[in-house]
Amino acid sequence: MADLVHPARALWWLFEPVHAVTYFSPEGRAAFEEAGLRGGWRGYFAGRAAPLGAVDAPPVVAAFFNFAPSMVERALPDVWKRADPDSALAARVAGASAALARLLEHVEPEQVERVADLLERAVDRLDCAGRVLAAANAAVPRPAGLYGRLWQAATVMREHRGDGHVAALVSAGLDGCEALVVRCALDVRREVLQPMRGWTDEEWAAATARLVERGWLTERGTITECGRIRHQSLEAATDLAAARVWESHPRTELDRLAAALTPISALCRSALPPINPIGLPATTA
Repeated sequence: MADLVHPARALWWLFEPVHAVTYFSPEGRAAFEEAGLRGGWRGYFAGRAAPLGAVDAPPVVAAFFNFAPSMVERALPDVWKRADPDSALAARVAGASAALARLLEHVEPEQVERVADLLERAVDRLDCAGRVLAAANAAVPRPAGLYGRLWQAATVMREHRGDGHVAALVSAGLDGCEALVVRCALDVRREVLQPMRGWTDEEWAAATARLVERGWLTERGTITECGRIRHQSLEAATDLAAARVWESHPRTELDRLAAALTPISALCRSALPPINPIGLPATTA
């Protein structure tokens, strides 16, 4: 794992691409469409929210955090008329499994099983208190297939970290739009994040003004030193919140997981668009 990077973050860099194939692979899109969820965002919201049951928009706005409420409301609860949660759960596992089978066709099944076993062991040790998405995903029965097991375990781990990240953002006093504005002031282009999360120009401008007033941003919209320090603090808080489960593992086991997962992660990452909204750095090297 990379020097000077918190082990919890380094491992997230590795398992996040495994989860993300559900959003960016043709197999994932096809599985959702076959289930009646045509259009990428219907599949996204139904698939990711399905562990919560047939919920309306407000709980998803809260849990997903950085989507504009109006964007979520366009999908929920309408998607449940097209596919019930069980159908959405089946579709997401089928699509992700098919994508991973293709991407990892030259990886020995024993290596994939080793990673799935180690990630499932981590899932079994998770404390999901205060982490609704992690708890809901951990309660979903584990798939029988090898690639489904790998994907499901990676998904629980990434939602666990994501729930902790949302808690850190809330603790830092940021709302969903403000969190995106700060990120764009650091290292992501606005045209990537804003349309992918549904915020209007007026909402974006209002969030920017609030951040200027609170000292996060300059009048030009660039990050201030205070804003940079605050952002580093909330990222450190995210790492700390995710660290407990890894601290319960022997270091040798973490090293085995990282070594086995690195080539798998690289193959999954090759299927992701180079510009995407999921927060991964340009390289994990």
